[in-house]
Amino acid sequence: MKTHTTRLLISLTLTMACCFAAHAVSNEITEVSRELQGVSFEVGVSHQASSKTLRIQPRGLLKENNPIERNIKGTITAVEVADINVDDSPEVYVFMTLAGDSAYGSLIAYSANKKKSLTEIYLPPLDEDAKAFKGYRGHDEFQIVETSLARRFPVYQDQDTNDKPTGGMRQIQYKLKAGEGGWVLRMNRVDHF
Repeated sequence: MKTHTTRLLISLTLTMACCFAAHAVSNEITEVSRELQGVSFEVGVSHQASSKTLRIQPRGLLKENNPIERNIKGTITAVEVADINVDDSPEVYVFMTLAGDSAYGSLIAYSANKKKSLTEIYLPPLDEDAKAFKGYRGHDEFQIVETSLARRFPVYQDQDTNDKPTGGMRQIQYKLKAGEGGWVLRMNRVDHF
């Protein structure tokens, strides 16, 4: 059983490495449409002077299909629709990379509450967990893996330069949980390899 679990973890790690590498080389997404469980999301970015606006237009919700617009900084690297809390209502995840040498990862996400309306999903700052934050300098990437949101980034030692991390990689898995006023991605597992 232990050998099977080890093989499964190695297989998942290799699969994640391939998926994350594909994200790292992708160009900015400016318009995309995704659908799941009868609800679709049109996600687009508009540029005006020195600002960028993210627009998420839901379709198929039972109550409110009003678009959501937010000013953003950075580049959209991927858009995924999933149901990671398995409640038969989809979520939309917009993954971004902020400009700069560290290319900090960022997330904007919404859940379709019982397919009626959208509620924002909150991802707590990484520095709230000292162990997970240790050695973090950005360059993180996100990916939906079955019923989790995975975040992966290189780990830096104190003497490392920004282009040469030597501390391996850290992968954090989050589960979507109901919070006081909405949805929260809670850290579930931290792996270092």
